Amino acid sequence: MQKNIVLLHGWGMNKAVWQLVNDALQSNPDLHVRALNLPGFGGANWERDSYTLTAAADELAQQLEDNSILVAWSMAGLFAIDIATRYPQKVAKIILVGSSPFFLGSAQWNGIKPDVLQQFMEALTTNPAKTVERFLAIQAMGSEHAKDDIKCLRTWLAQEAPASPIALAGGLNLLKECDLRQQFAALQMPILGIFGRLDALVPVKVVDELYKLNPAFRAEILPKASHAPFISHREDFVSILKSML
Repeated sequence: MQKNIVLLHGWGMNKAVWQLVNDALQSNPDLHVRALNLPGFGGANWERDSYTLTAAADELAQQLEDNSILVAWSMAGLFAIDIATRYPQKVAKIILVGSSPFFLGSAQWNGIKPDVLQQFMEALTTNPAKTVERFLAIQAMGSEHAKDDIKCLRTWLAQEAPASPIALAGGLNLLKECDLRQQFAALQMPILGIFGRLDALVPVKVVDELYKLNPAFRAEILPKASHAPFISHREDFVSILKSML
């Protein structure tokens, strides 16, 4: 019986970002692999005037078969955790990639600095394209292949339709306001993670906090990767991912 693998991208991006991983997994006949655009991204429909996690996750959940394995990068981790909480029959396993149930940093939690998020939110209103471009650079920051990583991200970003302005602004708001730590702690299905030690957006120190929240959580850390390990260290990432699947 085939396993249903669903690859979910992060903020500002689209499903094309998973191209290399998708190609590597497709050769396994035991896996049915799909990459999906989050609602409002990559041309995926979003007709509402506001963007909330509940509404967007509801739309995404309708596209999932029961017992899917969700591989969720960055912001998509919020979608995966929310769907697993409210539609547990849909999710057999979650694999977080550079992701967290709570992204906003504080003295008590390792995450994105509040002023960085605020700067992005303000810049988005004046120059969306430049804001997304800057976000690409931060995602690659710290990687030994940063320039190549950014080039790949930029290429894949252009392969799908631009994100809805409402989804872009709403997505940043999710990163700022959504706190799913209680939901993460309560999940019963297997939850695993793949992180880059040099990640500038989701600090690797958050892994220890995730262990405390849910003792069943397990993670692998790529020592030379940053926020997009499936691009910068594809072979290592795919090897780890296959073992987790």
